[in-house]
Amino acid sequence: MSDTAQQGVPPALPLAINLQYTKDLSFEVPHGPEVFTALAAAPQISVNIDVQANRLQNDQPHFQVALTIKAEADEAPASEGGPVGRKVFIAELTYAAVVTLNNAPAELVEPLLLVEVPRLIFPFARNILSDITRDGGFPPVVLQPIDFVALWQARRAEASQTVGHA
Repeated sequence: MSDTAQQGVPPALPLAINLQYTKDLSFEVPHGPEVFTALAAAPQISVNIDVQANRLQNDQPHFQVALTIKAEADEAPASEGGPVGRKVFIAELTYAAVVTLNNAPAELVEPLLLVEVPRLIFPFARNILSDITRDGGFPPVVLQPIDFVALWQARRAEASQTVGHA
C-alpha cells in the first residue's frame, strides 16, 4: 500500500485489551422490603467514579485498569430543603480490564490507562449497573457518558496541589 493511501488512516493505538471482567459487584437494599411500599417519590441518586491502574509485573507491559462506580439512592426529603430519608439502595461495581501497552511513548502511558481504557470499558460497566438496579426492583440507573479526560485532569490537579502543600 502506498504512503498516500495511508494518509487518511489514523495510527493504531499501542494498546491491546486482553480481557474484561467484573472484579467486584454488590447490590444492597438496606431497608427492603418496606422501602418498596414506603417510597413516595423518586429517590435521589448520587454516583461516584474512580479509575485505578496497576502494572501486573514490573518487567512486563501488562496492566489492570479498574473502573469503580458506586451509586447510592436515598429517599427524597419529606420537605424541601429537609434531610434526605433512608438509604434506598447501594450499588457498587468494579469493572476491570487487563491491557497490554505495546511500545507506548512514556508520555502516553498515563492517558492511555486512565482515559482511553476507561472510555472503552465504560459501556460494559454502565450496562451492568443498569441491569443490577433494574433486577433489584428499581428503575434502571443509566449513567450518562463520562468525560474521562476531565476526570484525569482533575485528579492530576488534585495530586499537584497535595504535593505543593506537603
